[in-house]
Amino acid sequence: MDLALIGVNHNISPIEVREKVSFTESMRIDGSNMLLDKSIDEVVILSTCNRSEIYIASENIEDSIEEVKFFYSDFFNFPQIEKYLFTKKGKEAVTHLYMVTSGLDSLVLGEDQILGQVKESMIFSMELGFSGKVLNKLFMEAIGEGKKVKTNLKISEIPLSTSYIGIKLLRSEIGCLEGKKALVIGAGKISRLSLKYLHEEGLDKIYVTNRTHRRLKDIFREFSCLIPIEYGERYSLLKDIDIIITATSAPHTIISYEDMPKIENKLYILDLALPRDVDSKVQNMENVVLYHIDDLRKVSEDNHKRREKLSKEAMEMIDKDVEEFVEWMGSTRVDPVLKSLNERCLDIKEDTMDYINRKLDLDQREKKIVDKMLNSALKRVIREPIKNLKSIEKEDINSYIEMLNNLFEF
Repeated sequence: MDLALIGVNHNISPIEVREKVSFTESMRIDGSNMLLDKSIDEVVILSTCNRSEIYIASENIEDSIEEVKFFYSDFFNFPQIEKYLFTKKGKEAVTHLYMVTSGLDSLVLGEDQILGQVKESMIFSMELGFSGKVLNKLFMEAIGEGKKVKTNLKISEIPLSTSYIGIKLLRSEIGCLEGKKALVIGAGKISRLSLKYLHEEGLDKIYVTNRTHRRLKDIFREFSCLIPIEYGERYSLLKDIDIIITATSAPHTIISYEDMPKIENKLYILDLALPRDVDSKVQNMENVVLYHIDDLRKVSEDNHKRREKLSKEAMEMIDKDVEEFVEWMGSTRVDPVLKSLNERCLDIKEDTMDYINRKLDLDQREKKIVDKMLNSALKRVIREPIKNLKSIEKEDINSYIEMLNNLFEF
């Protein structure tokens, strides 16, 4: 049995392509059944926003790969998909899945959300009988690998987003954000992230505003505790708060030096916009501390380098564990021969028992004893050959399997 994966992901395919080959739950069921009706023995479909990958195990892997390629084109009615598909077989496929679960093949290096998605895909296929011995083992080992990398190296705990780094910086400067008051200006992705992190810090009040008020509706649905203020009233609030976070897409400054009120208490301003939202002269005001995106970008770049360094350590761990799985895969090649040997022994035992029962008048207890003795004797005959067969080098195993098939006429 060999394995492979065929699919598309964020490394080689734009989102427009990935959207067209995304699987719903019912599509995974239909697709898996269709593939199993062909020459494929086991299937697991992994479908997320960044990837659509089909993992297969098959006795005839080359034909099965072609079946999956045709399936993608036919199932999604998308003939152009083939130029975006990538294929990995054997060891390469194993390494790829281990990298996926470890966050090393993600859009954001080290993210660990994919681990849960891989686990869900495995359980889905196991429960519906789409996967078997090979893919179940592969996915369980890959999930274990992802957990090991996460626990030992903690790559995902090194922050990359400027929002998180900025709030972490504020926390280190202020000491504790609990009970503080903040104003967030903007309604885009960076502002949403900032609100999420601020919400986790337990602030007393979080005010929010944006030039276009209707863009805040979704934010209010997500964070019910926010206090909206009119955009034109932003300056009047500044002397009563501790923190401003601004991240708009305005082409000009929205906090000007000339319009700033006198600040009596310490005010920390985190300007995450590019171009900058806050007039640079504001940092010269008494009791005002201003940070802009360049103050945080260096930390983010350093953190990314730390993640890359740790990812090299992770790859060393992965390479070692991949070799162990590949060795296990090699040992499964003798499974059909071992099954045939055991079945031959069972046939011999049953024939012998039939003959003994015809010739001797044994009671039930005696029959059980003879049955066990015959079974044990036959197991002893094949025990050493089986042990030796499993220890044969993988490059020689096929010739031994062929020889045994010829000798025993399996």
